[in-house]
Amino acid sequence: MRYAVEHSTRRAKQEAQNEIYKQNRIEAVGGLLPSVSASADGTMYYGRVLDKDTYKYVNNSTLYNQYGISSSVLLFDGLSQVTRVKVEKLNRLKGLQQLQDTKDMLAYETMELYFNVQYYQGTVKLAMQQFDESTGNLKQVKRMEELGMKAAPDVAELQAKEAEDRYLLTKQKNLLIQELIRLKEKMNFPPGDNFKTAGYDNVLPVDSVRDNAFEVFQKAVTFSPKVLAVNKSVESTKNAVNVAKGNFYPKIWLNGGVNSYFSRTMDGKVYTPFQEQISTNENYYVGLSLSVPVFNGFSRSSELKRSKQRLIIAQNEREETLREVYSDIEKTVADVNGLGDEYIHAGKRTESMKIAHQVNQRKYTEGLISALELTTSSNRLLNAQIEELYTNLKYQLKLKLLNYYKGNSMYN
Repeated sequence: MRYAVEHSTRRAKQEAQNEIYKQNRIEAVGGLLPSVSASADGTMYYGRVLDKDTYKYVNNSTLYNQYGISSSVLLFDGLSQVTRVKVEKLNRLKGLQQLQDTKDMLAYETMELYFNVQYYQGTVKLAMQQFDESTGNLKQVKRMEELGMKAAPDVAELQAKEAEDRYLLTKQKNLLIQELIRLKEKMNFPPGDNFKTAGYDNVLPVDSVRDNAFEVFQKAVTFSPKVLAVNKSVESTKNAVNVAKGNFYPKIWLNGGVNSYFSRTMDGKVYTPFQEQISTNENYYVGLSLSVPVFNGFSRSSELKRSKQRLIIAQNEREETLREVYSDIEKTVADVNGLGDEYIHAGKRTESMKIAHQVNQRKYTEGLISALELTTSSNRLLNAQIEELYTNLKYQLKLKLLNYYKGNSMYN
């Protein structure tokens, strides 16, 4: 599970999206800070130009350089920029929860496939035992036929049983291979490499306490990454509506700066040095600017309406997520409560089937039952063992999912 999370492309994409959220927040915060710019230009004038020193027109080529530093800061914009900072902060928090949810879901999906592999490894083992038993019975009945103790129909029945068990073993092996391929795909395991999975635990229910789905849900909504992410999404969208409303307000900026210039005629005459001119010609300015939105082709009103509709979508998505989480918890609680009892009874049934089948083996050897009855007994035992294996693994999977909804980490 840790390997799958570490090597997942879904995790990598979400982390990249989170970095985008981070940069968006930095940019939004920067919008509250003063902007500073510096400028410089150089121009060569030819013909009749104004001499910057004498303020007389001359017919000489003149070099003119201008330098300036300016700054402006937004004083008021209907709180749009401040609200935009809140929006980007909420988006970043949403991204962190989405990343955690992505990791948790990857871990659970990997665990589910791992249990599937365990299941088919178990069915292969059981099918192998069944096949070995059928092979042994077939050899025995052939020998008994040679001794005149069994008839040809008995041999034919056990040959059919041996062929059926061979087919079942082959089928289970193929299903195991397919499930291993799916597990490797989910883990993003390197193509061509192989691995072995460990065995599973025969976990019995610890106690008979029955969990209440609604109580688990009430706790889960306080820490579930999926729920927290949609809550942040709704908050972010609400603030986005306020940003759109702020676009209808006037905007006020405070501006200021310093300028200076240097000039000289290109006729070879003596001119004031560069440093002295820059110092002498230096000037400062400060001022306020006001921008009042009047009409811009309905873009502001359209954006406000869009933001309100996005809020409705986000609120409905939250309701869907809450409903989905509760439904999943409700099904998981029902599975755990039911599978615990099923597993106990499945184990008892398997033990009874084993004893009954051993008795039927002796009866068949003594000629008290037919080969068909022995085959039926063998199949019943195999089905009971497979059902016990399935119930065991299903119970473990659902129990881990329930513990996750109770606040336990998915893969630590």
